[in-house]
Amino acid sequence: MENQKQMSSAKLMWKMTRPHTLTATFAPVILGTVIALYETQIDWLLFIAMMLACLCLQIATNLFNEYYDFKRGLDTAESVGIGGGIVRHGLKPKNVLAVAILLYVIAAFIGVYICMNSSWWLVVIGLFGMAVGYLYTGGPIPIAYTPFGELFSGALMGTGFVIISTFIQTNTITSLSVLLSIPVGILVGAINMSNNIRDIEEDTKGGRKTLPILLGREKAVIALAIAFIVSYLWIAVLVFVTPISVWALLVLLSVKKPISAIQGFKRGAVEPQFMRIAMKSTAITNTLFSLLLSVGLLISYIF
Repeated sequence: MENQKQMSSAKLMWKMTRPHTLTATFAPVILGTVIALYETQIDWLLFIAMMLACLCLQIATNLFNEYYDFKRGLDTAESVGIGGGIVRHGLKPKNVLAVAILLYVIAAFIGVYICMNSSWWLVVIGLFGMAVGYLYTGGPIPIAYTPFGELFSGALMGTGFVIISTFIQTNTITSLSVLLSIPVGILVGAINMSNNIRDIEEDTKGGRKTLPILLGREKAVIALAIAFIVSYLWIAVLVFVTPISVWALLVLLSVKKPISAIQGFKRGAVEPQFMRIAMKSTAITNTLFSLLLSVGLLISYIF
């Protein structure tokens, strides 16, 4: 097995992007694009541009998190769950910050192309998203230190990515994109909550006031379970009260993953090794939910 201390700077930087979290970006973008099929032909260049811009924003946000958590002393070599490139492997903090800023610049250039082919109102939304990405751990009052991390991540990376991905194709905000974006936003917020549940002890020492810290570990796990239940029930209700196809119920094929996540968090209270399983199951839940919903809508569209 490769010794992590001998990893190249490029490989360490890739690790800092937290690649296992990137599915939280591409799954909502795919869903929003499939929804647009019901209204228009897909512009595949716009789809690729949206995907790249969103990935740049998410990776940059992850790098800002790494940089500012280090600067504030929250990350140490003993911290659980961090990428560790700075505190464990000697990456220069200024290089991490520089890459994050470069990714923002790339996202901005891609954003200009998207606006030229859709609407310049997206400039405002894009700048707001970039500001939130930076202020999540940067700025005088980082969002990550408040109970609102789940809200911002879910609203922007879940709900927002779905709606915008549809909008750039159709030039309108469709009711279908809004309705289907809500459970996706909840599940993206759930990923954030799962991270915060794991980090309750260290975040408390670091002065954070995250939602799981305010709720307490047991109630936070219950809140996470409720988020899962609401997401799945949301789709079931839509199928029965709106024209949305019954094929949307394909999302139920993923229901074992949220169950595994809750069981993992419960066992993780006394057996920490199950915490990683729980977090992985939470991330997979979001990905499978969005992709299965996309498949269901695509089958309905074709047939």
